[in-house]
Amino acid sequence: MKVFICIVAFLLAGPLFLQAQPAFIKDSLNAYIEQGMKDWNIPGLAIAIVKDGNVVVMKGYGVSDIQTKEPVTENTLFMIASNTKLFTATALAQLEYRKKLSLNDKIIQYYPDFKLYDENSTQLVTIKDMLSHHLGTKTFQGDFSFWDSKLSRNNIIYKMRYLKPNGQFRVDYGYCNSCFLTAGEIIPKVSQRPWEVYIYDSILTPLGMSHTQTLGFNMEQMPHAAKPYTTSFTGTLTELPYDVVDNLAPAGSLVSCVHDLSKWLIMQLDSGRYQGNTIIPWPAIRRTRDISTAISSRKNSAFPSHFTGYGLGVFESDYNGKQIYYHTGGAFGFVTNTCFVPEEKLGITILTNQDNQEFFEMLRYQILDAFLGVGYVNRSKQFLPGFLKENAESLKTITNLKSRVKGATPPLNIAAYTGIYENQLYGVITITADKNDLYIQFNSHNNLHAKLQYMDNGEWLMTYDNIAFGIFDTKFKTEQNKVLSVDIRASDFVEYDPYTFTKQ
Repeated sequence: MKVFICIVAFLLAGPLFLQAQPAFIKDSLNAYIEQGMKDWNIPGLAIAIVKDGNVVVMKGYGVSDIQTKEPVTENTLFMIASNTKLFTATALAQLEYRKKLSLNDKIIQYYPDFKLYDENSTQLVTIKDMLSHHLGTKTFQGDFSFWDSKLSRNNIIYKMRYLKPNGQFRVDYGYCNSCFLTAGEIIPKVSQRPWEVYIYDSILTPLGMSHTQTLGFNMEQMPHAAKPYTTSFTGTLTELPYDVVDNLAPAGSLVSCVHDLSKWLIMQLDSGRYQGNTIIPWPAIRRTRDISTAISSRKNSAFPSHFTGYGLGVFESDYNGKQIYYHTGGAFGFVTNTCFVPEEKLGITILTNQDNQEFFEMLRYQILDAFLGVGYVNRSKQFLPGFLKENAESLKTITNLKSRVKGATPPLNIAAYTGIYENQLYGVITITADKNDLYIQFNSHNNLHAKLQYMDNGEWLMTYDNIAFGIFDTKFKTEQNKVLSVDIRASDFVEYDPYTFTKQ
């Protein structure tokens, strides 16, 4: 009889629960996603929405591979990139709760030889500073040297001494991946387990996140792994090689799916509990959510928000009077996000396999609007025209650059440009010649090259063989018929500022 009553109660509660969902979620979500994927040229998307401890939406759309047409499902794997950061911060807060460390411990306590550009910062910087992006460096500074590179984790931590900040320590916010690497590498110091093992043992396994991988190595061999795509620099959907960023693992190496991430969200919304079991103690969860870095306290003109801050591995903001926590993740070919609203017991995760689009964010806002009572505005259509205009202008610039390659002769003999060039942070690149073109080998990277074709006025067209790094114009600095240096830049997706390489 008790079983019968439970079944009847479940059958009655199910439809009532669905009826309680906003009309947009019940009636329009599928059509909205399908149209958005067409408008933004997205091959595949997976989404999960949790509410009041239940999964109310979990679905895949489109394909994970445009060649095989394998459909995206709730178990399709995506690189979640910087959504990894909250896992790292949570693990460190858990270790603090267990009195294995303090987040106020100084980095030099664990790495006596650690250095930052400024000696005072070196002596003061703590684990919490690293988890809060407090160095005063620019956003993404150093990432061209570190992303997809052959450098070990220890090599990257060592090279942080060459990151010259443009802002002030503990004053100016600059998003820093190598900071999270450094903080994450303290985990093995106190637990005697590598970061990837500790995360697997202390978070993934207790949550039953059985599809999730802590490292992305060999992702192409993982079952149900989505292929990465972009339209940047080409205007057409182009498959990319998988990133290999396990050397930055605590900042962004997790590979996951919405089925697993829904469990992570339910735990976040239940104060660290999942299915009645405490996975992470509430004080540790709460520690990650305390704002450590103020980013903005000005009203957002596009969204009902007034402040943004950063806790430990998670952004925090208000949205139509509710407190929301969120993070995005970007790897070549993938952009993803997670978001949770504890006051509403609402969680959202959206994973996509095309990196040149904003729909993954607009969809999150659209869902927040629906649940938090914001009047309907089609967020995708609102931002699409500006995005398309910006992309068209970028492609036009590239077309104009390509049109200037007409076989002209460079100012100096082609051999004058060849040789070894060095940048203190990056290391060495090698430039060789083939007839009238130059080729760059980026020695600190895994199989990264670029072709230089002479245009005119001393300028060259630089095209990376991995198109995600970009297409740009560049110029050699010369003096008295001698080459001194060359400026090299990469996609803003990697790092904003160019690097100057000096000829040796």
